[in-house]
Amino acid sequence: MAASRAPVERLSRSIALSRGDIPADLLLTNCRLVNVLSGEIHPASVAVADGLIIGFGDYQAREVVDAGGRFLCPGLIDGHIHIESTLLTPPEFARVVAPHGTSAVVCDPHEIANVMGPAGIEYMLTASRDLPLTVYVMMSSCVPATRMETSGAEISATDIRRMLSPDYEHAGRILGLAEVMNFPGVINGDEEMLNKLLAAGDAVIDGHAPLLAGKRLNAYVMAGPGSDHECTRLDEAREKLRAGMHIMIREGSTEQNLADILPLVTPDNAWRFSLVTDDKDPVAIKRQGHMDELVRRAMALGVPPVRAVAMASINTARYFRLQRRGAVAPGYRADLVLVDDLERFTVSEVWLSGKNVRDMDLRCQNLPTPQNTMRVASTCPDIFRIPAKPGRVRVIGIIPGQIVTRSLLLEPRLEGGGAVADPARDLAKLAVIERHHATGNVGLGFVQGLRLEAGAIAGTVSHDSHNLIVAGTNDADMSLAARTLAMVGGGFCVVREGRIMAVVELPVAGLMSAGCLDELEKDLTALGQAYAAISSPVQGREVHPFMALSFLSLAVIPELKLTDQGLVDVEAFDMVELFVPEISWAHPVRAYFAS
Repeated sequence: MAASRAPVERLSRSIALSRGDIPADLLLTNCRLVNVLSGEIHPASVAVADGLIIGFGDYQAREVVDAGGRFLCPGLIDGHIHIESTLLTPPEFARVVAPHGTSAVVCDPHEIANVMGPAGIEYMLTASRDLPLTVYVMMSSCVPATRMETSGAEISATDIRRMLSPDYEHAGRILGLAEVMNFPGVINGDEEMLNKLLAAGDAVIDGHAPLLAGKRLNAYVMAGPGSDHECTRLDEAREKLRAGMHIMIREGSTEQNLADILPLVTPDNAWRFSLVTDDKDPVAIKRQGHMDELVRRAMALGVPPVRAVAMASINTARYFRLQRRGAVAPGYRADLVLVDDLERFTVSEVWLSGKNVRDMDLRCQNLPTPQNTMRVASTCPDIFRIPAKPGRVRVIGIIPGQIVTRSLLLEPRLEGGGAVADPARDLAKLAVIERHHATGNVGLGFVQGLRLEAGAIAGTVSHDSHNLIVAGTNDADMSLAARTLAMVGGGFCVVREGRIMAVVELPVAGLMSAGCLDELEKDLTALGQAYAAISSPVQGREVHPFMALSFLSLAVIPELKLTDQGLVDVEAFDMVELFVPEISWAHPVRAYFAS
């Protein structure tokens, strides 16, 4: 009987607090409320108790804060992020972003799932369980992302159904099915992919369908995905919006689509858009901010302030069916952001569930580190040799600011019977080494755009299967870079002329640092300096070398990528040869997508 009375007593107390019968915990007076529900900015006093907003008006409260006419906004929500891509564990990520006004994130632990499977997702859920910032999870849908790469584990429809069950330990924090990247599988009725969609039931299903259009887009949306964060062109976003998709405008460290997509947003359709980061560099977060930076950028591009804030709060909450999150109103969770200057969006104070972030213990937490996940068969120089063949070679062309790449066809530089790097043409050798099962798989190719003049760089952050990826100007340095990361448990490194110039250790699944951002920043600074010493100066738009490197194996983003199994023509969704003997090389799939 006592248990059955508890909800009634809590509701009765909340109503009494809203009536003003009981003093509130906190009263913020003299605010200018950015009201994303009414679409206006208006004067308000906001009362908070028991972690909830209890009402507007003159309340008695144990603590009164005079906002001095500053702007009060709801806590910000990132609707699509891979926390692993910040290189930080969830507690350290929360420590860094909470002071910037981020109250919740919806993460896809796809990266660690590709290394560790369901155990990796459970690690992220456990590590984020008691944080003041709410970490929601979408169940990773494509592990492995494709059959053209080797991942560390697999996630089945049975795993998805189990972890989305209301009986699961972390029920309520897994909101649905994460980005369904295998859109060809969906469109063509692949049984395994369809079973995963059905396993999600009525939960939210996120999409991931770059450049998909026409009847193929119709088929994809029919199957269940309700959002897309991969739009890079205005016409693409318009067609997906018309098809009923929620458009997540991505502005990360490498993928920057805000300026291109924002012209589509109008007063009539703005509720169908959210701002998301997807992948964000940790030092950029420290220096520029997180979701607050996206709101600033949106306003700088002409989006009205209330609309920009809504795209980073209530719009996202509604899409993910987060009840009473993302706004400032009675009954909503008291996630509040006080801003000195609205257009500059300078955050001065943040409350999460009614508690001031300044009063929280957000010290760096050192979590237990999973065992070393690096299992590499060989790193000797011989594995990087590319025997010469007649014809040209397919080359991955980096596009600054994008994760899509160009598929180039260039004359190889031949030396000693092999195809080698050509720094004069910004042509580096590229290798992806399987690092989960010691299979000995090595994919070889070339990349243009990393600006390497000497040495080699390597990383174990390589989407989506996170194998060991190495780019370099010579096989010996590439070998040393690979061997170094295999020994330290993963990370990034720079090598030149047989000398290790810098290493960033990421021992948590080869993806995340075990320490604090300040320590990581020092290591990343040294890494950047080492890279600068072996690369040519920046001309035009800057390339973030290690983030750019990490996407060169992403076999679900056009046009050309490299996995441990070889070169992938993403639009054809098939493996292709490195050497092309014919000069007239056709790309039949562009016509397929244009039809």
